[in-house]
Amino acid sequence: MTPLRWGIIGCGAVTERKSGPAYQRTPGFTLAGVMRRDAGLAADYAHRHGVARWFDDADALIQAPDIDAIYIATPPDSHCHYALKVAAAGKPCCVEKPMAPSHAQCLEMLAAFERAQQPLFVAYYRRSLPRFEQVRQWLAEGRIGTARHIHWQLARPPGPDDLQRRYRWRTDARIAPGGYFDDLGSHGLNLFSHFFGEVAEVSGSGSNQQGLYSACDAVAASWRYRSGVTGSGSWHFGSFERADRVEITGSAGKIVFSVFEEAALQLHTADTTLHLEVANSDPIQLHHVRNMQLHLDGGARHPSCGDSAAHTAWMMETILRPK
Repeated sequence: MTPLRWGIIGCGAVTERKSGPAYQRTPGFTLAGVMRRDAGLAADYAHRHGVARWFDDADALIQAPDIDAIYIATPPDSHCHYALKVAAAGKPCCVEKPMAPSHAQCLEMLAAFERAQQPLFVAYYRRSLPRFEQVRQWLAEGRIGTARHIHWQLARPPGPDDLQRRYRWRTDARIAPGGYFDDLGSHGLNLFSHFFGEVAEVSGSGSNQQGLYSACDAVAASWRYRSGVTGSGSWHFGSFERADRVEITGSAGKIVFSVFEEAALQLHTADTTLHLEVANSDPIQLHHVRNMQLHLDGGARHPSCGDSAAHTAWMMETILRPK
């Protein structure tokens, strides 16, 4: 069969090493076109990655007859704008995370792709990584009894760009109100819903403690899943040291792991202590992209579609903008 020809809108760092090569290494997919507003940078990317066509206009890429599907890898404030154009063109789409800055925009995107009868994927690729599928398997097998609570602590010191007050869209409140919480926290919260299902209620707050940028740099929250499992988390980006620890407590044990670090998965029960190393794929989005190919080929539904990503957006918006 003819490979599905993908085009990328926005060729930033994430596409260089995390995602772009995954599309090229997935059987049944090919990377056929790339777009950046800077024509020179678009041409350079295409040359370095062996991509046949480059564009400096997103509409031209979306409407190109030799481009079958679109991956949107721009900052989140433009996701809805481009996604609606892709839906109107009747093509499958994958959007980088977070899905959009507001839950309302996520719902608009979902409705558009439902009308177009085309799939909308979101690049919460941790749902496809074997290390987290192992955690999900332990939970399904009841290795810690009945799951009761999940807690995540994520802390990082401010980086050089932050300290020197260089502009970054990730800390611009107009694009990412939660700052690094939007960019990083969304990964974990979305993953946890893959384990426990939808959240029934959530509360929290965000603040700007350092004044280095306009977005929040400290967030705390608690929530409850419809399954009855409770959750809590704290995300601080002005800490003196790094921390990334998730602990799932059950009636007969606990599971400990990191969202971003490749630390060993830990399983602790009354009679067992297990440390299991599970390396990430290279590129890290490879399993995510290959699961899209399976979905489009009529196989298993992809674990990260627009509905679950929109639910994460609702959760984060409720944390940051409590009524």
